[in-house]
Amino acid sequence: MSFLAATGMTGGYGGADIITDCELRVERGEIAVVVGPNGAGKSTAMKAVFGMLNLREGSVVFDGTDITGLAPQERVRVGMGFVPQNRNVFVSLSVEENLEMGAFIRDDDISQSKEQVFELFPILAEKRNQPAGELSGGQRQQVAVGRALMTQPRLLMLDEPTAGVSPIVMDELFDRIVEIAKTGIAILMVEQNARQALEIADHGFVLVQGTNRFTDTGEALLANEEVRRSFLGG
Repeated sequence: MSFLAATGMTGGYGGADIITDCELRVERGEIAVVVGPNGAGKSTAMKAVFGMLNLREGSVVFDGTDITGLAPQERVRVGMGFVPQNRNVFVSLSVEENLEMGAFIRDDDISQSKEQVFELFPILAEKRNQPAGELSGGQRQQVAVGRALMTQPRLLMLDEPTAGVSPIVMDELFDRIVEIAKTGIAILMVEQNARQALEIADHGFVLVQGTNRFTDTGEALLANEEVRRSFLGG
């Protein structure tokens, strides 16, 4: 059984199913990437894993425990961190206050965790007293990731972490994601920059119309001619 095993996920937002028999898996310390065309159900699948979507069928098993019935806030307490694509920082709060908000479930000393985030993202240490709303898009993404790390997650889920950032910032974010995985945290990531994401992925899932079309290692998917032609621009 994988560290995270989301299997047979079928459901939507009250109308037609958006994902059908969808499967996502990731192991400790590995990076799993979900790619596919627009409207493929990638973000919906991620939300289903985090409990933001009621599944009509399927299950989510995390570290050997079935958590299908848990609410999102309960999933945070068992070790899941989620960074949504939009509205993922408190714009009126400082960088440091955003990080402190991320530690809401903890009652221990969070100072070491804050310093670890500042080591991972040095620019945030420089701007720790600056309102998050004044930061660049890439810096806001760093704040959002850092805040999720403050919960000390065992699984970090990222929904389009490089959306709207420059190629240089994208590369930097991917480098930091690799560093996070090296600490033993599992990473599950939906990403629009499919080729670059698969280059750092241990495993990849290509979704089409809410269903798994291809599942393989990142390296194998990059080498797959049909995947390259249909989803990676040749």
